Amino acid sequence: MRGNTRARCNSPHRPAAACERAAAQILQLTDFNELLQPVHHICPYLERPDSQTTTLHQASGSREANKRSSHICDLAYSQCERYFNKMTEMDTPLATPCNIQICEVTCDSFRIMWDMTPEDSARATHFFIDLSRKESRDPNRFKHRDVPTKLVAKAVPLPMAVRGHWFLSPRTMYCVAVQTAVRQADGDYLVSEWSQVVEFCTGDYAMEHLQQLLDKAKGSAVRLLKFSVFYRNQHPEYFDYVRSECGGLMRPALKDISGSHGSPINGKLQGVFFSCNTEFDTGLPPRDSPYGPLRFQIPAGHLLNPNISLYFADFYCMYTAYHYVVLVLAPVGSEGDTFCRTRLPMLDLASNPFLTYAAPQRPGEEPLYCHASDVILEVLFTEPVPLDRGSVEQISGHHQLMSLTTANAKKDPSCKVCNISVGR
Repeated sequence: MRGNTRARCNSPHRPAAACERAAAQILQLTDFNELLQPVHHICPYLERPDSQTTTLHQASGSREANKRSSHICDLAYSQCERYFNKMTEMDTPLATPCNIQICEVTCDSFRIMWDMTPEDSARATHFFIDLSRKESRDPNRFKHRDVPTKLVAKAVPLPMAVRGHWFLSPRTMYCVAVQTAVRQADGDYLVSEWSQVVEFCTGDYAMEHLQQLLDKAKGSAVRLLKFSVFYRNQHPEYFDYVRSECGGLMRPALKDISGSHGSPINGKLQGVFFSCNTEFDTGLPPRDSPYGPLRFQIPAGHLLNPNISLYFADFYCMYTAYHYVVLVLAPVGSEGDTFCRTRLPMLDLASNPFLTYAAPQRPGEEPLYCHASDVILEVLFTEPVPLDRGSVEQISGHHQLMSLTTANAKKDPSCKVCNISVGR
């Protein structure tokens, strides 16, 4: 640029050569007129009489003039020095972030932190975070590896909270890498290299998320119908195995991954599934079943009574107009009860829209059991159930509705009735 330009100062308090050297350095890096503009706001005695030279007003050797000249020179010199240091700093590359740590992971958020040098911590203006689902074929590959998309965040103290920017899904493996960046005057970024890729898994629905799901389910369960038995359909081979290998006990099995992906019981809680829905016109269990031609029936009081805790676990559909509600029945104080107490909303046995028990009001009366008729209930009982507590019979239906089975069924992610904002 204007290499011959000089800033001249005749102040006795600083050698003019030092000022000229600083000015010469800065003039090679920037527009001197822009550089000195803040100085003129403070000290109007600095002027630019022509495009080639910058001089100071000189008073007639008075003490006041020397003092003013010294003050202006100090400001100009300091500003030159600061700008030169800044330009030198901007040319220094940023170190690659290291020691990436993920903490406080929920179903739709996490906190991330990493190690930076003190110099980079002071300089960084932005963080780039590249996040993608883990690919089974190549877990360390990003879909947008070379482009700092996904999230550009202003630099904040670490750990930095990331909440739902990508509609994070529960129980999902993700890969994440970070860059630090300095935004420059022209809008471009000076960026570090990408950090190493770190993998982490999001969590289950928290209690607050299940409460949101419960509130939605309540809107779909309007009417209650009476019922008297829980039932479970299976194929003959299942019941033969229970009798010959399990001592007549239907033992709990691990809950599959059907329904909402974030339900805390999926793949973690063991139980025996039962139904209790009845046909509206007969009050009896339906004649058909997608699960098998043999039906085990047990009086409702064996599974639903004052010694049982009732929990809400899920609400979902499978691209159909009707919806499923998953409930858990666990004997008070049992292992299943302990598991559910801190993870699932508990329901009042006598007052809820899904499954109720009403104690007898007079001697000789029977308890009253009711189920929601507008949703399909799936009831998970967490303890073994003896076959001799009920009966096994052939159902009267002429066909098996295999399309209605919910084994490992995927929830419809587009349904506005049964989805909440934190994930599917």
